Amino acid sequence: MKKFLVLYHAPISAKKQMAKATPEQAKAGMDAWMKWAKKASKNIVDLGVPLGDSQHAKGAKVTKGKGTLGGYSILQGKSIDTVTKTLAGHPHLMIKGAWIQVHEFLPMPGM
Repeated sequence: MKKFLVLYHAPISAKKQMAKATPEQAKAGMDAWMKWAKKASKNIVDLGVPLGDSQHAKGAKVTKGKGTLGGYSILQGKSIDTVTKTLAGHPHLMIKGAWIQVHEFLPMPGM
């Protein structure tokens, strides 16, 4: 099976989303994730975690990131199409303006 990096993007950072959520909203969100994870369990290598704010390093200069990356997962499947189908109905997509990006892990030459 091939491995894939799944990146969760949203217009608002995961940190802000979690800070704004009521305990009931946070529980409902986690319940939705766990329901999806149970359904997709054969494809999950690492469910991942939400990500905090980023910094960008370019040479000696470091600046605060402005990206929309809020979390990641590592999934496995026969093809990128298989993994993308597994993501259909994913709870992350309930966030207005959110999207999911999928990248295949490529073999390292000589490894």
